[in-house]
Amino acid sequence: MGLEEIQTNLERADSSLQAARLLFDANLPDDVASRAYYASFHAASALLLSDGLSFTSHSGVLRAISLNFVKTGRLDRRHGKNLNWLAELRQVGDYGESRHVTIDEAQKAISVSKSFLEQVHSLLNR
Repeated sequence: MGLEEIQTNLERADSSLQAARLLFDANLPDDVASRAYYASFHAASALLLSDGLSFTSHSGVLRAISLNFVKTGRLDRRHGKNLNWLAELRQVGDYGESRHVTIDEAQKAISVSKSFLEQVHSLLNR
């Protein structure tokens, strides 16, 4: 797992967060949730790659972050909880039949995703 793959995931994370902000300004909260989740998902993938770990499934990435970073104390518990919340919110945004993501949830999604990306950048720069 090279630095190039880590960098590509970080670039995707940053562009997904930027897209989430644009979608928020366009008042599209379901789409905000999806992009905010993907920003965090790509950042999480980069973090796992830095440890030589790679997963193909979303659940594998979420589980590995919990086991290798949250449970070991390298990542604050709130980031683990927020990552799982974002995954659930993305399901609502992408597939929720009768429920939609609220504007408040969309705003929180951007905030927690931004915080997670900052933490990942901090860990990777150590």
